[in-house]
Amino acid sequence: MRNSPTWATTLGDHRFDDRLPAIDASSLERERREARAFLDRANLIDATALDARDRVTLALFISHLDGAVASIACHSEEWSVSPRGNPLIELSDMTEQHIVTTVDDGDHLLLRLRAAPKMIDDSIANLARGLEHGRVAPAQTVKLTIDQLDQELARPTAEWKMSLPATVAHDAWPAADRARYHDEYLGLVERQIKPAVARYRDFLRDQVLPAARWGAKEGLGGLPDGAACYRARILAELGEPRTPEELHALGLAEIAKSDARIAELGASVLGTKDLKSTIERLRTDRSLYFSSKDELLAAATADLARAKDAIPRFFGRLPKADCVVREIPANEAPFTTIAYYREPHLDGSKPGEFFVNTYKPEVRPRYELATLAAHESIPGHHLQIAIAQELGDVPIFRRTLGTTAFVEGWALYTERLADEMGLYASDFDRLGAASFDAWRGARLVVDTGLHAGGWTRAQAEQFMREHTALTEENIKNEVDRYISWPAQALAYKVGQLDILALRKRAQDALGDRFDLRAFHDVVLGGGAVTLPVLDAQVDAWIAVQQRR
Repeated sequence: MRNSPTWATTLGDHRFDDRLPAIDASSLERERREARAFLDRANLIDATALDARDRVTLALFISHLDGAVASIACHSEEWSVSPRGNPLIELSDMTEQHIVTTVDDGDHLLLRLRAAPKMIDDSIANLARGLEHGRVAPAQTVKLTIDQLDQELARPTAEWKMSLPATVAHDAWPAADRARYHDEYLGLVERQIKPAVARYRDFLRDQVLPAARWGAKEGLGGLPDGAACYRARILAELGEPRTPEELHALGLAEIAKSDARIAELGASVLGTKDLKSTIERLRTDRSLYFSSKDELLAAATADLARAKDAIPRFFGRLPKADCVVREIPANEAPFTTIAYYREPHLDGSKPGEFFVNTYKPEVRPRYELATLAAHESIPGHHLQIAIAQELGDVPIFRRTLGTTAFVEGWALYTERLADEMGLYASDFDRLGAASFDAWRGARLVVDTGLHAGGWTRAQAEQFMREHTALTEENIKNEVDRYISWPAQALAYKVGQLDILALRKRAQDALGDRFDLRAFHDVVLGGGAVTLPVLDAQVDAWIAVQQRR
């Protein structure tokens, strides 16, 4: 929590509410030494001397640290630049997550804002060190980040997302404290943070962009230690070692299945003759898209409400935390994906949030929304993450951390489950689900192609153009994401296929005694475990059911 003070705040640990993460070189090296030391100590523990629950905890602790220690090889702070991960976005998100109720809360946030210029300058120093070591970001990602920063710097700082907390009334505060907080807050953003953001923008434009990676070097293969970094990122995201070659082949096999499914549904729903004509119709028929952001938000809200009504029939364990629909902020929307989820605060001060991208609603398909809502909110991310947070009988790291293969694999599994739950009104929605499934299969091919196969951005975009119904805008944003966030996108299909295989194993073993609600409770009942641990937990449950 000391190393991640803003995350600590969201968990209800307020010991470090006056701090930002220390990202200077010496602090990062200290954290890495700590991680190695924790791993060494964990590996000395005799697992056979532990009870079953503690053996799982130890395995998860070691798996998390294995990924973190292996990822040191990436030196990400020396080259990572993204519209989704830069000081402006991180500080803007921090001011939203730092809930201000009392005067002390406000003063702690002011202390964080005072520390912001140093954090930004440390980011610049890290990137400068990367240039010396031959590590630099991909060019297109840098250009997009510069565009984002230019747009924000051109706006009055009073309109920045970061400035919004200064506009809250706080009527219960003494008048002098209200005035002081408002004036000091906006003054810090205007006179200290904005110039620091401009320095960061200038450094990207003048130093990083001229040296940035282009063409076949945009993937990790363009870095001096790129191959080792990619292996490390696969381990961290999947929770187990897999080779880029086997993942690429798995993606191609999944794409063959989704190609056939899209063509079949296209013929019945749209009257199209083959895969190519179905994808073309889905991508270009404006009647299949939203016409306004209000229509989009209303549809997302309705989808979430239907899912809330349906979940008691499919889950025995339900979370206490609510989930609500939000708009992706305007400063972020043009540069990010179609939606994302933000977990509840552990102390109950914020619900889970399903963020929807309303920028250019005319490029947001109606046929995808039911699937998207299932994935990002209920029964997907919100159900899994909120239930994990509320597991009071396991260590807090198991309630708040977990492998991406489980987290995203579960959310992708629920895209199919949503059909069983009655959340898809027709084959129109099922066509959207098939398109989304193709999107995740394509990720396996494209991510490994970019980072291990020497693919260019153009190759990646063309593959997604031929096999998914994603719009051009979304395809470009997705490829940007894979380039700047290596291996994360691999986790979706890997996790989904594992959960589907476990469900089939349980159904085959138990027959009429198989209880879907109980199966889901077992899958979610231990937090976001690794896939090998999940396999063992489900097998143990099957054995218990067979003895009854």
